[in-house]
Amino acid sequence: MYNEEIFKRRGEIGGSIEVVCGSMFSGKTEELIRRVNRARIAKVNVEIFSPVADTRYDKSALVSHNLNSIPSKAVCKAAEILPLASHIQVVGIDEAQFFDDELPQVCQTLADSGVRVIVAGLDMDFKGRPFGAMPQVMAMADSVTKLHAVCVKCGQQAMYSYRLVPNESQILLGEKESYEARCRNCFNLDGAI
Repeated sequence: MYNEEIFKRRGEIGGSIEVVCGSMFSGKTEELIRRVNRARIAKVNVEIFSPVADTRYDKSALVSHNLNSIPSKAVCKAAEILPLASHIQVVGIDEAQFFDDELPQVCQTLADSGVRVIVAGLDMDFKGRPFGAMPQVMAMADSVTKLHAVCVKCGQQAMYSYRLVPNESQILLGEKESYEARCRNCFNLDGAI
């Protein structure tokens, strides 16, 4: 189990929850990597966690669509983060939409104990509906940054992840062969909602 005494002492410092959200290809992971690298420059203890379920790139590194990478730890459940973060000052969590319903409480526990928590994930699924635990994490966040991609159909600001393949499962791992960024108008024109 995690060291409660360390968490209590760290809570005197004051933590926070920052959320970086948006559609696929909007730069969420890039932004998480940027924020974590800035903390590293400041000589702060950092650790990044990602869900084991995300097998697209590397199990020991967080990799963006632009192939920038940074070491990370893959975990099965959100609760596994607490014992691994007992000595960490900044915790990054990527692909948060794939984590279980315990993620909001884990983020709250970390922040209440003085940890800066940076969460990145999709805010909506391929049907434009709130995705996983992201709405709860966003509601309790100190700050939320919503990033936008570029609509591949018209070039406008995109906030939707349009699925190109016929599959009704909410979770379908994929890249440009399975998804593209769309603006509201182009997303609705093809009957995605």
